[in-house]
Amino acid sequence: MKVLGVDPGSRITGLGIVESDGDRLVMHYAASIRAGQGEIGGRLKIIFDAVGDAVERFRPDVVAVEQVFMARNPHSALILGHARGAAIAAAVCRDMPIAEYSAKQIKLAVVGQGGADKGQVQHMVRVLLSLSSNPTVDAADALACAICHINMREVKSRLALNGVVQ
Repeated sequence: MKVLGVDPGSRITGLGIVESDGDRLVMHYAASIRAGQGEIGGRLKIIFDAVGDAVERFRPDVVAVEQVFMARNPHSALILGHARGAAIAAAVCRDMPIAEYSAKQIKLAVVGQGGADKGQVQHMVRVLLSLSSNPTVDAADALACAICHINMREVKSRLALNGVVQ
């Protein structure tokens, strides 16, 4: 299974492609897409185009996207929702299935703690993918989202094999 993970942001969006190869996880792509400081429409187009390009180049089986959390500033949460929407729209326009995970679910799946900090996520992504250096914070979050989806799919598959109803 090949997963495109997306860590949406209105200024920087993380993208990462991870494939499960038996018991191994393999990174195919990681990027921090810099949308800049311009008007929101232009930034959303950059995000839309980057996600669309990643889908077309790497042909993932699914796109896993981090959910929006309610920040202290409702305006910031709204703008983040726009970025997330642009990423999801790019995937859906290419007939990709979407999976969504909260930041806590992603951190639990990768670090083992729902309250892990970004440095811990970077470190564990590096270890899990056998990378020689830490990816950028945004790319690490996207890779973590992809890893979370792979782990969740594996858990659901094992539960189904054991006759546990979900």
